[in-house]
Amino acid sequence: MIAAFPRTGAPVVRPVRRFPLASLPPAPIARRDAASDPYQWLQQRDADEVLAYLQAENAYLEASLADQAGLREQLFLEIKGRIRETDLSLPSPWGPWLYYQRTTAGDEYPRHYRCPRPADGSLNIDDSAEQLLLDPNELAGGGFLSLGAFSVSPDHSLLAYSLDTSGDEIYRLYVKDLYSGALNELPFDDCDGSMTWANDSRTLFFGELDDTHRPHRLLRHVLGDEATQEVFHEPDGRFFLHCYRSSSERKLIIALGSKTTSEAWVLDADHPQQPLRCVAPREENHEYHIDHGMLDGDWSWLVRSNQSGINFALYAAPEASPERPNWRELVAHDPAVMIEDLTLNRDAWLLSLRIGGLPVIEVHPQNAASYRVELPDAAYSLHVQDSLEFTSEVVRLRYEALNRPAQVRQLDLASGAQQVLKQTPVEGPFDADAYESRRLWATAADGSQVPISLVGRRDLLDGELPAPLYLYGYGAYGACLDPWFSHARLSLLERGFVFAIAHVRGGGELGEAWYRAGKLAHKQNSFDDFIACAEHLIAEGYSRPEQLAISGGSAGGLLIGAVLNQRPELFAAAIAEVPFVDVLNTMLDPDLPLTVTEYDEWGNPQEPDVHARIKAYAPYENVRAQAYPAILAVAGYHDSRVQYWEAAKWVAKLRATRTDDHLLLLKTEFAAGHGGMSGRYQALHDVALEYAFLLKVFGRH
Repeated sequence: MIAAFPRTGAPVVRPVRRFPLASLPPAPIARRDAASDPYQWLQQRDADEVLAYLQAENAYLEASLADQAGLREQLFLEIKGRIRETDLSLPSPWGPWLYYQRTTAGDEYPRHYRCPRPADGSLNIDDSAEQLLLDPNELAGGGFLSLGAFSVSPDHSLLAYSLDTSGDEIYRLYVKDLYSGALNELPFDDCDGSMTWANDSRTLFFGELDDTHRPHRLLRHVLGDEATQEVFHEPDGRFFLHCYRSSSERKLIIALGSKTTSEAWVLDADHPQQPLRCVAPREENHEYHIDHGMLDGDWSWLVRSNQSGINFALYAAPEASPERPNWRELVAHDPAVMIEDLTLNRDAWLLSLRIGGLPVIEVHPQNAASYRVELPDAAYSLHVQDSLEFTSEVVRLRYEALNRPAQVRQLDLASGAQQVLKQTPVEGPFDADAYESRRLWATAADGSQVPISLVGRRDLLDGELPAPLYLYGYGAYGACLDPWFSHARLSLLERGFVFAIAHVRGGGELGEAWYRAGKLAHKQNSFDDFIACAEHLIAEGYSRPEQLAISGGSAGGLLIGAVLNQRPELFAAAIAEVPFVDVLNTMLDPDLPLTVTEYDEWGNPQEPDVHARIKAYAPYENVRAQAYPAILAVAGYHDSRVQYWEAAKWVAKLRATRTDDHLLLLKTEFAAGHGGMSGRYQALHDVALEYAFLLKVFGRH
């Protein structure tokens, strides 16, 4: 999401200083609209007084954590020491080449390479024949850099890539000749970063952003031509546009989607100038996603659709007639099983399912019985990482757990046999069995059972509880917050912390119904679930309120802000990263990026009942005179999803209203966007800062 604008009805608040005057940032400057929103002045991007205020907040943070400088450096070195700084990714075979990345100690970004594909079918890299395709370290020049598209043409002669150099998610487009090295910057502005090739290796499709940062136009550009054609324009502000190649590489698909409704158009990748063809005209609340491949030896379309139930079913249609009347059911809707994704291959199709809160992959070979890939950990993450070439007899899966570093597993589609091709290394002493992962269930206020994924040192969980506990949450957009391994997290676990994830409603962990039960009029369920998880962890003896830290980012920051207002006594510390805390003001301004597209998630507060509902939980609106735990808020100055001022206004209001003297810190990253700092070492410094903040609050080292 993105950020805020005017609101009405808020009382004027007066700053209450609880620290020496010299140590605090300057007081907010009053404006004539202060009665409605006393901190709206912080929305004046690039104004001298705003920049001075944010810089003063950064200085105040550094002064408040000055005694942690040594610990921050120690944490950074610890985390860095666990990461293999010089490493090689698993090569991906495509055509006559192996494509891969190398990371080198001291570099912020991996370099992209290729080398000739060995005739014996192995993945052995010939260093003497490798070709450097792209070096983001050189392009970054020490500043921010986000690589959007990285797309090699079908004939392997050209590389199309896009770069964001500020964090605002607006990209420049480039095409590099991989034989001559010649570089061409395409003369287009306001690009979303996507770049999709047609099969002629000369025609590129890319998206253009509108004034609200929404991909609304698809453009077609033939290299060498001055003219660029509009292929599709989407005027409805709720819909995003995206173009991609089918698994078969024979079709191009233009997908249009709001939060609740889909529409797809298709184009022959061999004939990119032909007219588009609509698969199924949009129908409110009908979501579907298509791909092109083979079924029983025939070229076919496969469609994942919710037309028969909210957890989706799978359909097939002939290549020549993909329209909706021609769909035939392959896999029926199951109220207990969510079909999340579809992967196609010449020899099989795979369904990514969600069953009992866990991911499961179901394989359907073309000429054999189907089977499921399941793994033994209590809580884990599993997905198809790479389907490789369409004709490949294997696919690659990515598997990880809270206590198990990520593995790339090769799955033989015919036999179901698995082979671990690569495991993310952990440098130094590390024993996965020294940590235990658990799945717990909390009971929410309405009786719903809410899953919790948890990890800690085995000796700690077996008898040294209660312990400091870091509870993380998100709960929006139907996103699944599956457990993941973290090199950095080991620094907390080794210091006696327990880490847990609250899989609250609003996420998709338990299917579509779980998502719908935490959005719109049901958003309070997300907050109730998170509170129930915290209370369960305390009741079961894992932690105590004075040892409990909570964290979330973006929409997860909204979650954190809301529960801090509703039950602040449950927590000792909170970290809110790029937090969407000024939700009411943001949703009242349709000119802000993404606002209109978010009506299906939060509601349109121009409607009185929706306005009242959002105002009842919006974190900024509900700051009140009570004691809050220690808080660290982090914002990205160039964030186009959640504007920097959301965190700044929230912290300013907290500072003026709260009754406690706990740490209250704001950090604005002036060279970052929604995802934080772009380089890997830069990101580690940020993690070290957050961990040092927690350790200071808990009196640990």
